Amino acid sequence: RSRVQEDQAVLTKDQEPVSGPIDLYEAMARALKYNLDARVELMHKMLAQTQLDLSHYAMLPRLAANAGFDGRNNFSGGVGQSLVTGAQNLTPFTSAEKNIFSADLSLSWNVLDFGLSYIRAKQAADDVLIAEEERRRVANRVMQDVRTAYWRAVSAERIIPSLKMLDEWVKNALEKSQAVQDEKLSAPLVPLQYRLDLLNTQRYVQQLFRELSTAKLQLAALINLPPGEEHKMMLLVPEREAGTLNLPVDLTVLEDRALVARPELRQIDYRRRINARETKAAILEMLPSLNLQAGGNYNSNAFLFNQNWAAYAARTSWNLLNIFRYPARAKTIEAQDQVLHTQTLALTMAVMSQVHVSVAQVAHAKKETSTAKLYHETQSQIFEQTRLGWRVGRQSEQTVLRERVNQVAAQLRYDAIESELQVSWASLLAAVGEDVLPNDLAREQSLSDLALELRTRWAKSKEWLR
Repeated sequence: RSRVQEDQAVLTKDQEPVSGPIDLYEAMARALKYNLDARVELMHKMLAQTQLDLSHYAMLPRLAANAGFDGRNNFSGGVGQSLVTGAQNLTPFTSAEKNIFSADLSLSWNVLDFGLSYIRAKQAADDVLIAEEERRRVANRVMQDVRTAYWRAVSAERIIPSLKMLDEWVKNALEKSQAVQDEKLSAPLVPLQYRLDLLNTQRYVQQLFRELSTAKLQLAALINLPPGEEHKMMLLVPEREAGTLNLPVDLTVLEDRALVARPELRQIDYRRRINARETKAAILEMLPSLNLQAGGNYNSNAFLFNQNWAAYAARTSWNLLNIFRYPARAKTIEAQDQVLHTQTLALTMAVMSQVHVSVAQVAHAKKETSTAKLYHETQSQIFEQTRLGWRVGRQSEQTVLRERVNQVAAQLRYDAIESELQVSWASLLAAVGEDVLPNDLAREQSLSDLALELRTRWAKSKEWLR
């Protein structure tokens, strides 16, 4: 229970509270700073950076300090015998005190370990770059999800009140049709058909309401607002940008840029570089190890002529089995490189296809946006004319209801297509490897500064692909 309470408290800790209406770029900034998926990738990046910092210490020499105390209840002693004459000295003697304190400070450095640690540090640096590319990929996906959810939430905020009004209108019309049927003022089939039309309208209205009612919940989850606070969130209608998103003419330029800048391909490049350095490590491990050591010593034994002295040593060792292991290890490294190379080829084809698909999606979305805009304007005019006709008795209530529902559906479709257009443009940027994220995702920024930077980079992105 305590763990659950602690986790719930940490979920929204240190977040800037919502103090006013949220526009699209503030929502994206909140997702970048507070979205849990993005924060997980940030933790992975920080972990990789910490491991890199730790690997640097492995290159340092080993500095060891030792101290000890030895004691006994009597003297150690003995007799001696001449190695030349064989004569014995029968008088016992000693060269050590009963209690002796000793200490030393030694510095040792293994040259082979230094070389291996240097290679591991280089590999750890590539791991940091891999984590950064993965973080940008995840952050890019979150940004696209936020853009889609924001437009749906804006549509919901504008349309749900109309849906509620329509639902009440249909309920009243159903009651009137039931009264007409009960009083048998017309042929039985006429009110039944009218009721069926009303029920179909009501079913469609309720379906739209169900689809839109969770839109704010989805957006709140992406920007990490506490559950239950989504109703306090006021949204600003984003600008429609169909006329400002222009496609480039030369797709080969986009392909070349994508093959250089895509995070997935960069990650494989870094992994191949790590694998290539593994070959150097395997060669180093076949070499003899040279250990250099120097230090100072102290011993409290009064019988010693020198109680303080310096010591130095050089030792070498050679694990000959590493020589026999190298061919198998080299084959493993080569096989790993072939796997990574094949992945590069597969991703290259996929990236080139994604560029073409993204360009086609933007082109179709621009056409659909233009059509949806015209359809919405036309449907709105039809509804206004129908409503005026109903007021003077020339149109039925059923017709007004139908055209109002059609107008709401047209508005919803127009918003959805605009959202799809902007997401398609963001997908094209991601396919080319040009995202609108800040260059340094780890830099601490206020929400307002981050939102302004995202807005500026989005505006500039319209020039990047020309």
